Amino acid sequence: MFKKVLVANRGEIALRVIRACRELGIQTVAVYSEADRESLHVRFADDDVCIGPAPARESYLRIPRLIAAAEITGADAIHPGYGFLAENAEFAETCVASNITFIGPTAHQIRTMGDKAEARRTMTNVGVPIVPGTPGPVDDPEVALEFAKGIGFPVIIKAAAGGGGKGMRVAKDAEDFIRSFGLARSEALSAFGNGEVYVEKYLAKPRHIEFQILGDQHGNVIHLGERDCSIQRRHQKLIEEAPSPAMTPELRAAMGDAAVKGAKAIDYVGAGTIEMLLDEDGSFYFMEMNTRIQVEHPVTEMLTGVDLVKEQIRVAAGEPLSVTSTPALRGHVIECRINAEDPRRGFQPSPGRIEVFHPPGGPGVRLDTHAYAGYTVPPYYDSLIAKLIVQGNNREEALRRMHMALESFIIEGITTTTGFLAKVIEHPQFREGNFDTKFLERELQGILKEPN
Repeated sequence: MFKKVLVANRGEIALRVIRACRELGIQTVAVYSEADRESLHVRFADDDVCIGPAPARESYLRIPRLIAAAEITGADAIHPGYGFLAENAEFAETCVASNITFIGPTAHQIRTMGDKAEARRTMTNVGVPIVPGTPGPVDDPEVALEFAKGIGFPVIIKAAAGGGGKGMRVAKDAEDFIRSFGLARSEALSAFGNGEVYVEKYLAKPRHIEFQILGDQHGNVIHLGERDCSIQRRHQKLIEEAPSPAMTPELRAAMGDAAVKGAKAIDYVGAGTIEMLLDEDGSFYFMEMNTRIQVEHPVTEMLTGVDLVKEQIRVAAGEPLSVTSTPALRGHVIECRINAEDPRRGFQPSPGRIEVFHPPGGPGVRLDTHAYAGYTVPPYYDSLIAKLIVQGNNREEALRRMHMALESFIIEGITTTTGFLAKVIEHPQFREGNFDTKFLERELQGILKEPN
């Protein structure tokens, strides 16, 4: 087992990794930018190193500074968390070249799944269904148009090297296609330095279902059930839950088998997720694989009792998985992401000093956060300040528990999304489990007009 782990991240995920390491008897190193000097992950780590100014490109994204921090403090492993360099193959390679274990998959696995076209080919080769589309990137808009006509409109044009909704355009007909194709390529080039795009059939009302994967260095690969991540805005998830209201035992078995088959195709090691789209008719399709721990991993932890971060660390140290099959799913779990944003102003970020911070509590309530009264939310990073997770014996109990927890979560000094999320939880269609990835596109204005 490792002696000291450097956490190459910040905020709540850095604290989460530090806690897991402490339970395993491992010392930790926190890295921080000048803006994060007062952050809790710095306080609770055994060692800490300032790695640069506030902007991430000058601190958290500087690979040489992270490696130097690990070497100076004697860290023998690095946990990247999520975001920043978590899915950066060069970072994984640099760690290995520096005799430091990267707690995650191999650089080859990151590259294979990070390239959308290569990921689609990999899944196709092992029989995992993918959304009908071009076999790879396509440069000629006229060739792409003919393909689009063949699979039928509407279609979606996606950046081959992208994610997070960037370089993504929907074309509803042939007339709209050429313009959308050009815009998608321009956005992809600007965002990722790579203008390659491919074309897929556009599903009108899909659910976004992801399967949690764990693999080790001994050939074991399992899934730990699904999470429904359909409540999202501009491709950013806001609420996740498990089990999915749309799931049946038969569908879970089929989708879970496909997810495991896809992960085994690249001999996957570590924690990851196979992301799928579930169509209205019950058909499902591979979308992408995230080769890291997810923001919403606590949903699966509460549902299964498996500590995913400790599994990541053990696996990276060469140990086998502590679970070899999908555990029984316990009740129902819902997670809400609490962001420092103002929903009534287009979800504009709301950085600043938190004057009052009173977290919710009670049975079945978990809060993952780095915020506290007196903490200043910096304007330089993602606006996530907390993840509120609740568990109930069934979905109805979990919904009631989440609504109560949101209403009793007091944060003053900044504007947050707690009130907005409470309204979504109470929405009749959401309570019925009748939603898809376009839910907020249709219902957002109505929700915002509701009184506080």
